[in-house]
Amino acid sequence: MTALPRVLVAAPASGHGKTTIAVGIMAALARRGLTVAPAKVGPDYIDPGYHALATGRPSRTLDPWLVGEGRVAPLLARGATHPTLADVAVLEGVMGLMDGRLGGDGFASSAHVATLTRTPVVLVVDISSTSRTVAATVHGLATIDPELDVVGVVLNKAGTPRHGEEARRAVEAVGVPVWGVLPRDAAMHVPSRHLGLVPAAERGEAAATLDHIAAVAEEHLDLDALLAASRTAPDLDLEPWAPAAALPSLQSPLPEERAPHSSRRGVVVAVAGGRAFTFRYPETVELLEAAGARVVELDPARDAALPEGTSGLYLGGGFPEVHARTLATNRPLVHQIRTAIAAGMPTIAECAGMLYLAETLDDHPMVGALPARAAMGRRLTLGYREATSLVDSVLGPAGTRVAGHEFHRTVTDPPFGTSAAWDLGGRTEGFALDPAGTGRATLVASYLHTHWAGSPSVAGSFVEAARGWGHDAPQPAQPLGRATPARSTSLADPLRHHGDAEVSSELVDLAVNVRLTQPPGWLAQALAEELSTVAAYPDPTRARDAIAARHGVARDQVLPTSGGAETFTLLARALTPRDAVVVHPQFTEPEAALRAAGHEVRHVLLRPEDDFALTAEALGQIGDADLVVVGNPTNPTGVLHPAATLRSLVRPGRVVLVDEAFIDSVPGERETLLAGDLTGLLVVRSLTKTWAVAGIRAGYVVGDAELVAALAEHQPHWSVGSLALRVMIETATPAALVEADRAAEEIAGWRAHLTRGLHTLGIPTAGGDAPFVLARVGTGVREALRDAGWAVRRGDTFPGLDTAWVRIAVRDPHTIDGLLRELTHLHHRRTA
Repeated sequence: MTALPRVLVAAPASGHGKTTIAVGIMAALARRGLTVAPAKVGPDYIDPGYHALATGRPSRTLDPWLVGEGRVAPLLARGATHPTLADVAVLEGVMGLMDGRLGGDGFASSAHVATLTRTPVVLVVDISSTSRTVAATVHGLATIDPELDVVGVVLNKAGTPRHGEEARRAVEAVGVPVWGVLPRDAAMHVPSRHLGLVPAAERGEAAATLDHIAAVAEEHLDLDALLAASRTAPDLDLEPWAPAAALPSLQSPLPEERAPHSSRRGVVVAVAGGRAFTFRYPETVELLEAAGARVVELDPARDAALPEGTSGLYLGGGFPEVHARTLATNRPLVHQIRTAIAAGMPTIAECAGMLYLAETLDDHPMVGALPARAAMGRRLTLGYREATSLVDSVLGPAGTRVAGHEFHRTVTDPPFGTSAAWDLGGRTEGFALDPAGTGRATLVASYLHTHWAGSPSVAGSFVEAARGWGHDAPQPAQPLGRATPARSTSLADPLRHHGDAEVSSELVDLAVNVRLTQPPGWLAQALAEELSTVAAYPDPTRARDAIAARHGVARDQVLPTSGGAETFTLLARALTPRDAVVVHPQFTEPEAALRAAGHEVRHVLLRPEDDFALTAEALGQIGDADLVVVGNPTNPTGVLHPAATLRSLVRPGRVVLVDEAFIDSVPGERETLLAGDLTGLLVVRSLTKTWAVAGIRAGYVVGDAELVAALAEHQPHWSVGSLALRVMIETATPAALVEADRAAEEIAGWRAHLTRGLHTLGIPTAGGDAPFVLARVGTGVREALRDAGWAVRRGDTFPGLDTAWVRIAVRDPHTIDGLLRELTHLHHRRTA
């Protein structure tokens, strides 16, 4: 008998916000000091990651199709009692309350699980497009099944307090209490990609988002009423699921000291983890351990070798297609895995694991243990599967039956092996290979996700196969050079060298500072709409007005330009400086433009020992210059100079141009000069990096109206196209500015991750307020990184820097971990 207060959070349909509300409830209750046991209905991997982040406990997947009806409640009890007894369980539903397996009349639905576990239901209903009519929806769901106990409602996305109150009164009139009304709140949104939400392990700001969601839940929900309702759930009259008891050969598990010798032998099973392999059920590891294995997590992006003594490999689900280049560049591990599989090491690869073992993934070289190529497809494959194994394998004999689930947008060519893994009742699926000629398939790879609690014999069979392999895992090979040549160390014109010259399709790009791989959906849609107008000549009026409103300046202080770089050419044409100073190290295009126009340029060099700051000594070197060019934050140093220091440069007869191309990557755009007097100032902005529109060339200059007019006189007609103007309009909206600031906060977290890793390796860095990091890695390291598949921006083309410096674009932590892995390899080879 297990006493367990509990509630199940459900909704009329997907998209009502049940994940956000469920995670908010979990986090808010945990904040109160309660131990919360999370659970998820349906074959989901991503939502449980947020559950675990909120509660500190693994989330149990409760799916009658995958594990059988009889195991659903015991698995819930397992989650509530392991590793410690929980105070309350919060279950998150799937799709709509009554929606389950197609053709199954609600089998495996949230309602089905609520009935099997006798759990009270809390409904989350989106009221953004309705008010009183929501009462009919709630009344129907509360009365359709007499075995369901709908105990309360949360109304989500109320437009105004009056709107929310109208819906509340209507729902309470049908006899269902309303436990909270939540307003629309963009910060509660969790970003998604092609298979749903972005996993918590991949989101640098996930913890901050969680804190916000928990605070909203505490403010707007009646958690005391929810807890009271949870205590009305009857006790669970059953024993919790136990992995040892579930294994066929361990029906009467023995204490460790009395266990058979074979079960105590050191069988090491490596289980893929990290940010690329986030999908697996906790029962998988628990069953492997109960069968006698020592499970060690392997991060294929970071770890250079399999764990010592590895005799079995489990590669679960995730998003290798998102991180393909980082995975591909870990050549020592790739070689070791390929060699071990060829030698017969028992290996199971589900979905993402199969993609990783393919020859290529979206044309990126992968492990190559499977005779197949993988790529993103056009449609989503989704659904439950009943599978029967076609050959004897490390999973069991031919005829082994499992229940599984497919969820992917990729395809393989060929779609299945000559020896396929599974019969799905009408079609074959997967690969079953015996590369070492053992007489049974030692590698089973397929799109099928299985929940081993429903097929525990699979775990026992796999561990026995690993125990019998008897091979030492091959050692990783030294990284091999690739055919991509290092760029020449001598350049015709270093001032004209830019990061795009460093990249190629075969390299991981950390040389270019564009934030995204493509514009956000709303911007792409606006650009598609703009294509219908391109027969007309572009008119910059609306863009100037939008930019002026965004910065609180007059229209005549704004000039749209073809990227921020056009401003430098206009400046060189419009002015005739007698003493032009460029503060270096800094973006070289202003100096190149001035020299091309015939102007002499003097350097003021900032020093690394001063962290490239504008010291009093440096300010003194500027002297009586009548043109001063400086970046803020400066490219490539990442230094953000105080606005007051930059304003001190302004004086009669002097033009000060400040390149703020990267200041939208600074949270709150602090230290911008657009917040005050613009006399004598020109401030350059670029939109191409943050919004991934480098090919459109969208930028502008804001400043002293007389100076802006002088630049405009030298600008060719229609130099800024319609698409660039539309970018300026769309990205100046309040919603876009909120998104940009959120991106800046995320970049700040990612940058901190990069700098911490570099400092751990003893690599000095500069600055700290840009979407890149300047690092002194040492002479020759840039070329070595290139040979290993990584492109970083050379530093020696910036005046004041030498070949020891590189600029590294800030990317997601998973990609950065791959770079740090390579730098670690290089460090070890140099010190060996």
